[in-house]
Amino acid sequence: MTSRKKTENLSFEESMQELDSIVNQMEEGELSLEDALSRFERGVQLARHSQNKLKQAEQKVQILICLLYTSPSP
Repeated sequence: MTSRKKTENLSFEESMQELDSIVNQMEEGELSLEDALSRFERGVQLARHSQNKLKQAEQKVQILICLLYTSPSP
């Protein structure tokens, strides 16, 4: 595997791309148990990170919608 960035430094897209790669590796069934567990652990970290990124984006959208509807019209 190439050098991994810390999970918190990944963009949503990078996180999802790495997670997809892990899923593909695990589906091939060629990994040792130790490697599979290690990748599964990384996958959980990436999934949580992605969920947090989505939640942050959703909160920003909600704030923008509130601003749109509470701003005085010109």
